[in-house]
Amino acid sequence: MLLEQVAATSRATAAEPARNAKVALLAELLRGLDPVDLPAAVALLSGESRRMRVGVGYAALRDLPPPAERATLGIASTEQALRELAAVQGAGSQAERKRRLADLFGRATADEQAFLRAVLGGELRQGALDAVMGDAVAKAAGVPLAEVRRALMFRGSAAAVAAAAMEGGAAALRAFGLEVGRPVRPMLAASAPNVAAALDKVRPAALEWKLDGIRVQVHRDGDRVGVFTRSLDDITARVPEVVEAALALPLRSAVLDGEVIALGPDRRPRPFQETAARTASRQDIAELRARVPLSVFFFDLLHLDGADLLDLPGERRTEALAALLPPELRVPRLVSADDGAALAFFREALAQGHEGVVVKDPQARYAAGRRGAGWIKVKPRHTLDLVVLAVEWGSGRREGLLSNLHLGARGDGAEGLGEWVMLGKTFKGLTDEMLAFQTRELLAREVDRDSWVVRVRPELVVEVAFDGVQRSPRYPSGLTLRFARVLRYRDDKGPEQADTIAAVRELAAEEGL
Repeated sequence: MLLEQVAATSRATAAEPARNAKVALLAELLRGLDPVDLPAAVALLSGESRRMRVGVGYAALRDLPPPAERATLGIASTEQALRELAAVQGAGSQAERKRRLADLFGRATADEQAFLRAVLGGELRQGALDAVMGDAVAKAAGVPLAEVRRALMFRGSAAAVAAAAMEGGAAALRAFGLEVGRPVRPMLAASAPNVAAALDKVRPAALEWKLDGIRVQVHRDGDRVGVFTRSLDDITARVPEVVEAALALPLRSAVLDGEVIALGPDRRPRPFQETAARTASRQDIAELRARVPLSVFFFDLLHLDGADLLDLPGERRTEALAALLPPELRVPRLVSADDGAALAFFREALAQGHEGVVVKDPQARYAAGRRGAGWIKVKPRHTLDLVVLAVEWGSGRREGLLSNLHLGARGDGAEGLGEWVMLGKTFKGLTDEMLAFQTRELLAREVDRDSWVVRVRPELVVEVAFDGVQRSPRYPSGLTLRFARVLRYRDDKGPEQADTIAAVRELAAEEGL
């Protein structure tokens, strides 16, 4: 099969507002693919190829040869060309990548060029890529969606999971399991406006402090340790304190979920930016460690000495964790059904400088990669993680800097809304450091501009605080945020982990809108 058919399916999928219609289009394509083309097509359509980091920026995609008149590119050969492009390293690599890119695009038709630009630029407009593709694989292979989601959780590759499902069905999917050393997608928490609302959904509940640090997943296999972020990046070499803590534990193998954080001499958290900068740096680790030491706290245990624990109730996993770790390595925890006790625990977390609490169902299994009712985060203010869709040039003291952010939530296909739903603008809360950062990073993601607005690829996630939700006819959802202000950029999150328009609607409903 030729690449033009994949490009046509991508275009048709993007044009469909309804999720079921998107899934049906993708499933039809998957059923018609040769086995050799299937993994490549899924990699291209799911965004997996983008994660290969081929070293091609947006500027390189502007100066390309004219399109071919006739379609000749194959699916597998195109994916292979991208893999070879990603492998180019060393002296002269920039020129060699440019040559290979020109050769590939010179053999592509106009529609194929547009598709490849979207793949390499991270601009496919098909909905939540991995999630929709997972549904399509289940439909095409005739297997339970739960089996596909579980396999994706463990393997992390839609291409590999699709190949297994189409060839071996549900039995092949069940062969995927947790592998010590290969990170799984972390379980995520929904939100509630206050502790009482969370307890209305889960009672009795286990409450844990929500630390203002960096989520980490720690894998130990004998004397080997791997430390991964929530986006599954390997940061082992940057956090020797975490490695040492893991090696000191009395066990052979384990997978632990926790938080790494920089604490001051008073054991209160230092500013989040210090933790983020420390875990992001690859240079002078010994010097950084002396200046900004890290502490690690764990709240879940997914594997222990050859046994997977993900399917056990949360309270059983916590019991195993408590038997394994000393109190100073565990996140503070309270199990209660009493509103007063829960509220006091919440206030104590805030008094110690932390973000709030996570309210957990003691019976919940570990639902990796999903945001469900099993975990509910509660903070003292409304916050959302939103994506920057565009930005306006500043004026006055901010002249020459990108300032006013256009904020978007993930769409859900309802009411004809697209993949991203704009909720409003803000320039409040931005420090000089943030302004310099976003000017640099957003210009690197520029799609187009006019005299005032720079439109960008929806990649940067920003945490925004706000006082509430209000109606507004100016925006597609009819909603906007009151007094929105920027708290921080979330470089530990990708756009697929931004909050959804459904979460905003829920807040609006709670406020009587």
